[in-house]
Amino acid sequence: MVETSGRTQLKIAGTSEQQQPSVNYFLSLQARSVARFLYLNFTDHFTFQIATMTPPIETPNKPQIETPNKRVVSNHHSHPPLNERILSSMRRRSAASHPWHDLEIGPGAPTIFNCVIEISKGSKVKYELDKKTGLIKVDRVLYSSVVYPHNYGFVPRTLCEDNDPLDVLVIMQEPILPGCFLRAKAIGVMPMIDQGEKDDKIIAVCADDPEYRHYNDIKELPPHRLAEIRRFFEDYKKNENKEVAVNDFLPAAEAIEVVKHSMDLYADYIVESLRR
Repeated sequence: MVETSGRTQLKIAGTSEQQQPSVNYFLSLQARSVARFLYLNFTDHFTFQIATMTPPIETPNKPQIETPNKRVVSNHHSHPPLNERILSSMRRRSAASHPWHDLEIGPGAPTIFNCVIEISKGSKVKYELDKKTGLIKVDRVLYSSVVYPHNYGFVPRTLCEDNDPLDVLVIMQEPILPGCFLRAKAIGVMPMIDQGEKDDKIIAVCADDPEYRHYNDIKELPPHRLAEIRRFFEDYKKNENKEVAVNDFLPAAEAIEVVKHSMDLYADYIVESLRR
């Protein structure tokens, strides 16, 4: 190791100044390791077979480096060992490409189903799914002073008459970040007409929240909770001069039928269209 203009540089034993490797040489070794990891992780969109992994690429016959304490170490580069947790995540990609189409509705549907949260409980920001990218985008900030009383989202692999996935309001203890998904249990449905279009809302509870998972029907909820939900949807668009009509809540049996109908519509129009 030598001092050059106040900077410490590594000097490889047995080589002249002209033969000293440049900084780009060491950076290229790091870049090769990163590129190999990205290649192994993303070559196959769905499945990664560990059996096809080749041994780590090593740099053969490279000069030795003399360290400040006169120890000579080999300039030998190989990939860091990958533990089983990392390898497991590489075998199959766990992130859905599009939450509406790639995330499964779940084996318990239409009673218990996966739900993607778009809007957190207590939020005044109206988020919604961007159908083109699959990301959650900001649609607008609510014009009135109300906030969403509960987490709000949609059911994947469903389709309604308004050409959107089925909406669901999930009652639970805590707000959930937009873009997360959870298991929800349908306990009722709130029939709604939004500017002349049918826009029913499934009322559900989080199936994994110990405070609410025992609810099986909307009639078990306190009357004030239902009045709060209804009033929110009646008022949240008033300052935008948009008409919304909310009808009486229907029981869990009706909600399950609505979920099943939206699953069938998705299969008829989306899946069949892709097959053709």
